[in-house]
Amino acid sequence: MATSSRWLVALVGRPNVGKSTLFNRIIGFRDAIVHDLPGVTRDRHYADAEWAGKRFTLIDTGGFVPASEDVMETAIREQAQVAIDEAQLILFVVDGEAGLLPADQEIADVLRRAGKRVMLLVNKADSERKEQGLGEFYELGLGEPIPLSALGGRRIGDLLDAITASIPETEETDGDPRLKIAIIGKPNVGKSSLVNALLQEERHIVTDIPGTTRDPIDAVLKYYGEEMLLIDTAGLRRKSRIKESVELFSTVRTVKSIERCDVAVILIDAQQGLDHQDLHIVETAAEKRKATVIAVNKWDLIEKDEHTAKLFERALRERLRLYDYLPIIFISALEKQRIYKLIDMVKQVDAEQRKRITTSRLNAVMEEEIAAHPPHSRSGKEIKIKFSTQVKTAPPVFAFFCNDPRLVDDSYVRFLENQIRAHFGFIGVPIVISLKKK
Repeated sequence: MATSSRWLVALVGRPNVGKSTLFNRIIGFRDAIVHDLPGVTRDRHYADAEWAGKRFTLIDTGGFVPASEDVMETAIREQAQVAIDEAQLILFVVDGEAGLLPADQEIADVLRRAGKRVMLLVNKADSERKEQGLGEFYELGLGEPIPLSALGGRRIGDLLDAITASIPETEETDGDPRLKIAIIGKPNVGKSSLVNALLQEERHIVTDIPGTTRDPIDAVLKYYGEEMLLIDTAGLRRKSRIKESVELFSTVRTVKSIERCDVAVILIDAQQGLDHQDLHIVETAAEKRKATVIAVNKWDLIEKDEHTAKLFERALRERLRLYDYLPIIFISALEKQRIYKLIDMVKQVDAEQRKRITTSRLNAVMEEEIAAHPPHSRSGKEIKIKFSTQVKTAPPVFAFFCNDPRLVDDSYVRFLENQIRAHFGFIGVPIVISLKKK
């Protein structure tokens, strides 16, 4: 079941108040579990974090200079404004050593107009003595100032407690039983064209300008009496390609769309083939443990004979390597070629990820394979894998119980995964192997 959108927490403030230091301190804190999301700019603007069982996405922004007409400072200000609009919680950082400045007042005015929940953080308060000058920050009208030191880590745990106080203990499911399909890919590969073709209506603006779609948009597809949700996402870009502030947050929303979908359809351009950017997107879906189908769009533009598709697919699989379990289909959104076969394939992959193998059947097969190809230990100690069982679906998780899981290397884990696929399928579905001590 898909989960609701994760809380966005944005760091905002004028230049040199310590926002990035605080960002790094929070995501690097010993008890904060952090996963850096792919697709962000070089300076790592956002990361997923978890504190005491509560998850949020922390967003860093550049220094906010309210009245500046400088091109770069204007762009940074626009980025900060997007962050303010997107976030559920704003962390407004001010400098306790510099004191209250007119720019802080102007930013406070912007935040009050936004109507968002704001926490006022006074940075560089690395001792109780330095907390004595906090009184002037009450003039901002944003509640009680919270003193801390991003550089020294002072009161960061208390801050994380305060941040997560309003976040639910567990993210709620959306309760929608419909199959959710995220259409993802680079800009200008035809995502909106595919959605329009499936819906048989011009629901999305389609142009040759990359990045026309900024927000993920849901549409209901009725297919043989079954309702599905199509999520048309903004194009994912590699880190070095994100230049506009809006694109950063489009990427955030795209990753969220991947997180809440059941199956991801990755569109690639037949004329360009599978490049590094496409592989980055494949990795993003795989990291999120999402069942995935690769659709090669614009196939109508390729000159071909009876061997072209087979050779193209072989080349794709060589590039995919670890992800060669993904099914590949050749389509044309413009000509509406095989677009409904794509939906049939998506339904098949969704059924595969919900498949459960009985413990008796799994062990009968895997015991034979393990006996024929036992694991080798570099230490010389014998590794004995005694029992296996499927513990979860969507994605499927298989637990293997052995005498010492630490001795099982990654190549053997890959062998176990390959044997499961060889005997039981799971096409298009990431498989998780969990080694447990028995």
